[in-house]
Amino acid sequence: MNLPDNVPTDKFDFEAKGIEGWTTVDGQWAVEEMAGAPSGKKVLVQRAARNEFNVIVAPPGPYTDVDVSLKFKPISGREDASGGIVLRFTDGKYYVVRANALEDNFRLYYYDRGRRQLATASVKPPALGQWHTVRVVAVGDHIQAWLNGTLYLDHRDPRFKSGRVGLWTKADSITAFDDLTIRGVTGGR
Repeated sequence: MNLPDNVPTDKFDFEAKGIEGWTTVDGQWAVEEMAGAPSGKKVLVQRAARNEFNVIVAPPGPYTDVDVSLKFKPISGREDASGGIVLRFTDGKYYVVRANALEDNFRLYYYDRGRRQLATASVKPPALGQWHTVRVVAVGDHIQAWLNGTLYLDHRDPRFKSGRVGLWTKADSITAFDDLTIRGVTGGR
């Protein structure tokens, strides 16, 4: 499942530009210097520890079909230590693909005033304190997701057609993000 070659690409490595223009839905998001960052010295870190879910949405879009990848590093969390990609975010509704260092699963949810699981796969939990890669491709109602280069989720859901892309954590998860790459077909509202 691929997007056309001529689709525009937006990259965010947080070196030259911070999160101006981004929309914070919930959470405490800030660009910080971090040793061992995948590219450069700066990463985006989410530090709020009392919200149910923490979401920040990138400025470009909305997109219909999209190919999104990012690197995330679960730093700490007793209840949760996760990172994820939000896609097709519109009016507070979205899909999220997330990995959690405290659980041996990789999951796709939809969120519409409550979170509901659509698909799950058993995985080796992504280690705390290490960088991991998540990639999601959504074309039409077909959603595929990879963790560290392995395809684990392949699901169809027609619920949300277009929207923006963002980042996600849950509960007390302190997580760093870097190298967000969005290739997308713009459209929708």
